[in-house]
Amino acid sequence: MSTGISMSASPYPKRLTAALDGLYMITATIFFVYLFNYFISGEGGPTVLAVTMVPVCYVLFILQALRTNDLYPSLGPMTNIAIGAVQIGLALAVLYYIRSEFFAIRTDRAGFWNTTDMIMGGIMSLLILEYTRKRYFVILVLNVVLVLYAVYGNHVGGMFHHPGMSWERIVTASSLEMTTGVYSRLPQLALTLIGSFILVLSVLRAFGGVESILLGAGLISAKSPYALPQAAVIGSLGVATVSGSGAANAAATGSATIPAMIQSGLPRATAAAIEAASSLGGQLMPPIMGISAFLMADFLGESYFDVVARGYAPAVIYFVALIVSVYLLSVHYRADTEVTLPGGTFTVGDAINIGVFAMVVFGLIGLMAVTHMAAMIAALTVFVMVAPVMFSIDAYRRFRVEGRPSIRQLLTPIGRMIDAFSSMTADLTLLLAALSIMTGVFVITGIPTKVGVLMLEAAGINLIAMAVIAFLFGALVGTGLPPAPTYILTALVIAPPMIKAGVDPWVVHFYAFFLAVWGELTPPTSVVAAVTAKIADASFM
Repeated sequence: MSTGISMSASPYPKRLTAALDGLYMITATIFFVYLFNYFISGEGGPTVLAVTMVPVCYVLFILQALRTNDLYPSLGPMTNIAIGAVQIGLALAVLYYIRSEFFAIRTDRAGFWNTTDMIMGGIMSLLILEYTRKRYFVILVLNVVLVLYAVYGNHVGGMFHHPGMSWERIVTASSLEMTTGVYSRLPQLALTLIGSFILVLSVLRAFGGVESILLGAGLISAKSPYALPQAAVIGSLGVATVSGSGAANAAATGSATIPAMIQSGLPRATAAAIEAASSLGGQLMPPIMGISAFLMADFLGESYFDVVARGYAPAVIYFVALIVSVYLLSVHYRADTEVTLPGGTFTVGDAINIGVFAMVVFGLIGLMAVTHMAAMIAALTVFVMVAPVMFSIDAYRRFRVEGRPSIRQLLTPIGRMIDAFSSMTADLTLLLAALSIMTGVFVITGIPTKVGVLMLEAAGINLIAMAVIAFLFGALVGTGLPPAPTYILTALVIAPPMIKAGVDPWVVHFYAFFLAVWGELTPPTSVVAAVTAKIADASFM
């Protein structure tokens, strides 16, 4: 789900558009307040949080899709409203039932769930699959294939043969068991640790942090005849920390840097490739690492700071190599034309935004490294320190420029912050819930164990052979999935056998992480390359 969507092309009557906007913001505000309270109190624990908030995330997804007429675009607006209302009703029914019956489902009826339990769990799983149909079709296909394999594995020959599972077992593994499925640790992670960091990043986005980083990169482009391409590199380095998405990063920075690089004399394909490589590097850079840092800490049972501290070295090496390569390309291709990035004048406010951005990054690292503060508490501390300062600065600027701004104008950045936080957190939670269905099926069918046997046999020949098999698996998965899902599946399959063969767990998980990031550029399904090629009007291949 994107943030800051323009509603100018709404197909609905004005009152209905306003009602949808209002309903979305009310739901987003409830979501924000509930999670903020959880960050402070931890009330109920992460499983209760997931049971409560996963359906709410789906409601936010539906409302956002209705606002943009993106639910079922081929159908009429009122049909979309009707279908969306049914789906929201189903999600809320699941929320009410699973939450009210939570302790009975987890204790009294554990392993002996009744028909209503099964129906409600199945509905939530189907709603998550509908989300993947809209947002990540490849994940839907993989889930369907794996579910069919789980049910009809008795028809599969060779080492992947198994007796087959009942449909009831699929439903319970996907929902009611809660150690796997849509309420398991991955969506819990999205709503807790990752959500607390998104809270900080949403402040930067709400007060124009992304735009300020791009303008700062524009200043770099004016310093030297060879500096414009470096603006793409530096801009991507900063924006990726805020967005956590390679494709979003490529769209945000590439829309400004790619046309400017082409105008300066770089070939279209080269300009697109520079931006794609820069956006890829953003996935490597701590403290977010495309959310993989949080996932790796969870897999390894180590602190988030330990992961981030180890992540800086490869990221710095990558960006140094990229800066040198881009410089050599700019020397080779650059014309004499003076070109700077579009986007307006760099102001004191932009300097403050960049300063706050730097303070956020170093503040998070400092709190975790020096005071050994837990990552979620560190993020919450930084948010409490930064948000009031940013709001006060914005209010002061508005009073100076506009005289007496209205309450609505003063609250606009807070609305953007809530919107950004809710949309990013909800989207990520639903994505990880969908992946949890997949990983649950992986576990109950024993696929990781069977692939592990193959890898251990390869290790008996040569450790390099094991690494090659792991690479091929990661590359294959990465052709269709974003980095975070690729990392999860790759780590789930390759980590146990490689660790058993004697490879250090840190090495194994960073290997899986690098494979996942590399998969973002794997032909022919690289979303980042498709975005930059479209902006540059160049050949995708």
